[in-house]
Amino acid sequence: MLTEINIGNLSLRNNIFLAPMAGVTDLPFRVLTRNFGSSLCFTEMVSANGLVRRTYKSYEYLKSSPDDRPLGVQIFGSDPDILCEAAGIVTEMGADLVDINAGCPVKKVLKTGAGAALMRNPTKFAAIVKNVRKATHLPLTVKIRSGWGHDELNAIEIAGIAEGCGADALILHPRTVKQGFSGVADWNLIEMVKERAGIPIIGSGDIRRPEDALAMMEETGCDGVMVGRGALGNPWIFRGITTLLSDGTVSPSTPSLVERESVIRLHLEAYISLYGEKMGVKSFRKHLLWYTKGLKEGSKFRKAAVAVNEVGELHEMLHKYLQSLAGGISHAERLYSGVTIPI
Repeated sequence: MLTEINIGNLSLRNNIFLAPMAGVTDLPFRVLTRNFGSSLCFTEMVSANGLVRRTYKSYEYLKSSPDDRPLGVQIFGSDPDILCEAAGIVTEMGADLVDINAGCPVKKVLKTGAGAALMRNPTKFAAIVKNVRKATHLPLTVKIRSGWGHDELNAIEIAGIAEGCGADALILHPRTVKQGFSGVADWNLIEMVKERAGIPIIGSGDIRRPEDALAMMEETGCDGVMVGRGALGNPWIFRGITTLLSDGTVSPSTPSLVERESVIRLHLEAYISLYGEKMGVKSFRKHLLWYTKGLKEGSKFRKAAVAVNEVGELHEMLHKYLQSLAGGISHAERLYSGVTIPI
């Protein structure tokens, strides 16, 4: 079930994608997951208002590189005209695909009428998709949720509107807005949307292991899978999914400590390269939390690591911690590098 997939005029080498996640899917993380098998990555959501007003932070989210392709840019907002203009800006700046966020459940986004709030206003939603479709020649996707609550499930209706207004694919995270990220994603809804759709349907939600991706595709018939929180501290999940779906081989659920250290170091160095040492080390702390979650004495390591501000010291602390778990790592093993992260 690992297969090439076309979204509009964009041909992708496989149907496994990295989801847009605020504060996570920046350039270093996107390139890292591509090395493990993700064929399409998305920026974290970018404010359409910010793009139109030329705010620095909004444009920072668009930083990319030749190794970061193809790139989907997710925009959010509530004004059809502003979203139209933002789509034009994103297109001019070299994106490969535009995605409309109609699924964010965060309150500060909902209060502005953006994100999943658009699902409560089908007329405005339709106007937005139509406007953005006219503004760009790039493939257009829309990411939605199940609906506002279990008594207000309208994903099937919204999916139909998106397709009718020109979307080339739909991404469905089958949780309601009220659920947030709690509870269980209702994969049955993905199947129901897929049965009625004439465009690719990408399923998202509760993909924590390669086996989950296989199960979602088998149970729903979706055309592809998007991985979100399951990739936090675990870019290896993409290698596991692509291997399982291509030849049925189940990869080890966790990497060796040697590979874990190698990848963390490469990821950190990419952060330093992009953000500078001070900001890079500070921003990377959340990734250290995820990379060491579930490891023995992990909480003690993280408590000590958050006080470190110098990259060399952090590298040394990380090595000593992982060496203690392994009972000693040889010099030759320390030189192993499973992937590279060109920035």
